[in-house]
Amino acid sequence: MLTAKCVGKLLTTPSRLLKLIIPLTTLDKNSDRKDVEPLALLVHPQQPLSYLERLIQSELPTVTTARGEEKIPAVHFRAEDSPQDEIMPAEKEQPSESEGQENAELEESKFDGKTERTGILNRKKKTSEVAREEESSKSLGDGSVESYSGLGREGPDSNDSDKNFVRWSPSTEIGDFIRDAARGKEFAVEIEGAPEQIRVGVPSFNDRTHYLRHRLRKTSRKISDMAAIKTECDVAAHRGAQRVAIGGAATLLGYWGVVYWLTFRTDMGWDTMEPVTYLVGLSTLICGYLWFLYHNREVSYRAALNLTISRRQTKLYQSKGFDLQRWEALVEEGNALRKEIKQVASEYDVEWDERSDEKDEKVTEALKEVRDKKKDGKKEKKGKEGDEDEDDD
Repeated sequence: MLTAKCVGKLLTTPSRLLKLIIPLTTLDKNSDRKDVEPLALLVHPQQPLSYLERLIQSELPTVTTARGEEKIPAVHFRAEDSPQDEIMPAEKEQPSESEGQENAELEESKFDGKTERTGILNRKKKTSEVAREEESSKSLGDGSVESYSGLGREGPDSNDSDKNFVRWSPSTEIGDFIRDAARGKEFAVEIEGAPEQIRVGVPSFNDRTHYLRHRLRKTSRKISDMAAIKTECDVAAHRGAQRVAIGGAATLLGYWGVVYWLTFRTDMGWDTMEPVTYLVGLSTLICGYLWFLYHNREVSYRAALNLTISRRQTKLYQSKGFDLQRWEALVEEGNALRKEIKQVASEYDVEWDERSDEKDEKVTEALKEVRDKKKDGKKEKKGKEGDEDEDDD
């Protein structure tokens, strides 16, 4: 049923599935067991171990029980357990020297010609609180905090005699099982009727995220190439919008100066300028309402400034040959890859330095900017929904 060297492999794939290669055969006719082809199985980390168990059982021959009945062999999965998880009985306390001396100082009294020990001289009684503390300290085992490691097969070597393998429930997800098994270098697949277990190397965090980090580095290089052009266009657009804003401020100041001069320095006076200023203010209100109807945006200086910047950016992008849609797709892909790697890092309980794979500070800032915009958008949406709920109440 198994090869002579019962060693399997668990590999990552570009499709984010796990490829399990184990030496199995439905019928072993090789005396030296050197020509048995290994079996490859593709599984998803979120599938339970029972699914993998059924896949392996479908490739195994039946075994004969002691009653002569044929049955499908059972398959169990065992992972190396850490020494801190073992439950050890509390050691029995030996009487101390002080207790021996106290026993020796027992007072002796005679009753009906018999000598008996009736008490202890000069001994202070223990309080009930001290007694309860001593009783609570006598527990079956000491509690501890579970620890994980992302080293997997890259971890230090240890003797087989020091390893303690525990059987895992078939309902456990494969990803959770691998995360726990990563504390050791391998896990074991135990098949009923097999002469020995199949040892499978556990992929480390670097193995699990190899293709993800490779794709992130590739995407980061593309973003970095486009980031320089985008930064140049954005800076130019903001400067242009700032000049427009300064021009608008100068226009308002000029308008104020003209009204002041015509009102107080000429014969026109306020009687003439009052209807002029009224008509100018009414015209401004009408133009603002028409602007709102056309652009469907709130009338404000900030909205006008953002519109100016956006139009200026679009013109500069076209003149520089910058593809904005491709940029947004790359940034979205980069954030998605980063999220997946972060998720695997949390499963392995390791710290991942994203800057080492993103390679460029501009890439990190671009990805972070998009994430912040999404967070702000979600907050605004929740705020509006809350206001609508209050209005309904």
